[in-house]
Amino acid sequence: MIQPLALGTVLWSRYKIVEMVGQGGMGAVYRAEDLRLEGRQCAVKEVQHEAEADFAAQAREQFHREASVLARLDHPNLPKVSDYFSEGNRDYLVMDFVAGRNLKEVMDDARRQGRFLDEKQVRAWAEQLCDALEYLHSQTPPILHRDVKPTNIRLTPGGTLKLVDFGLVKLLVPDDSRTITILQGRGTIQYTPLEQYGGDTGHTDIRSDIYSLGATLYHLLTNQPPADVKQRFLQPESLPSPRSLNPRLSPRIERAILRALEMHPDKRPASVAEFRAELHSFSIPEPLTALLPAGGEWGDAARENRTLIALALALLILAFLITLNSGL
Repeated sequence: MIQPLALGTVLWSRYKIVEMVGQGGMGAVYRAEDLRLEGRQCAVKEVQHEAEADFAAQAREQFHREASVLARLDHPNLPKVSDYFSEGNRDYLVMDFVAGRNLKEVMDDARRQGRFLDEKQVRAWAEQLCDALEYLHSQTPPILHRDVKPTNIRLTPGGTLKLVDFGLVKLLVPDDSRTITILQGRGTIQYTPLEQYGGDTGHTDIRSDIYSLGATLYHLLTNQPPADVKQRFLQPESLPSPRSLNPRLSPRIERAILRALEMHPDKRPASVAEFRAELHSFSIPEPLTALLPAGGEWGDAARENRTLIALALALLILAFLITLNSGL
């Protein structure tokens, strides 16, 4: 682990380090005072490169090229990147400092009180996160966050979520399903899909962010993180269903989360829009699910068309009620 900057250090003749708010093997995140804009607080993300000259030069070139992409992003659920620079063998990314608690802190408070976060509230937060990820994925080339987790999501005093820490962002290579690294990192184990363990050669795409989002919602709604993919690979039964941990959850949100947490990317939603639709899909009442075929082609068709079946059942019930009332 590298030596952190001393408090009071001034970077780039502009950013005065006030406190360190996070640290990892490749660098740290600091809260800093902007000496040119009085009263402005900012977050400074630090990345230190390895000593090899060839690698360091290549990494620095890539950092500056791709940090400029982040600086062009503008979305209400993302902190604005305002500057980037290098000093010595360290690179720095400057962005808005987001006040407020992260969602893990909010969830931990609820857990200590012996309760779960409200599903309706978590779904509202999921909407904001989907907005942020759809925006990133719609860029040219698409941008992956690769480290969606409760501690990287801050709830501002006004109720807006901010998806912070661009330390693991990746750009999708045009005309290729593979990705190139933008900043150092591998993700946090409980929220990282299996394909992300491939490192810089990993076959990651937008479905990797969907896995991390599903893992985040699982944690927020059950008060415990999901089993990591290495454990699940060896012990498929090691992932408890969300409703076994929190019986008050709706079958709808459980299905959406479990599909996002599928080990193979092809079994997950293909886009954030598809995942969002599943969070809001109609659900078949549990007593009626027992009437559906359990397996085979009919069973597969029934599972794939749950929404249409639920809508048809609702229309049948409505028609029955209308007929009953008209006969009275």
